[in-house]
Amino acid sequence: MFFWARERKVTLAFIQPGKTTQNAFIESFNGKFRDGCLNQHWFLILADARHEIDQWRGHYNLVRPHNSLGYMPPIAYAQRCA
Repeated sequence: MFFWARERKVTLAFIQPGKTTQNAFIESFNGKFRDGCLNQHWFLILADARHEIDQWRGHYNLVRPHNSLGYMPPIAYAQRCA
């Protein structure tokens, strides 16, 4: 990552240890992902994990009502905006 960033003149900024509030959006997502997917399943092989995570991601991004979209699923919101 360091070399990729340097080649593209990207400045990396890291969160200070113990300062999770500096990136509250990803911390919120991590909690939802952990509670809604990782804590609900027992993965025996990597293929199981990939399948369950893909199912969860599809539901999270396409079906689940989002507060920021007026409690509409993203698909319905996109259709309304089109």
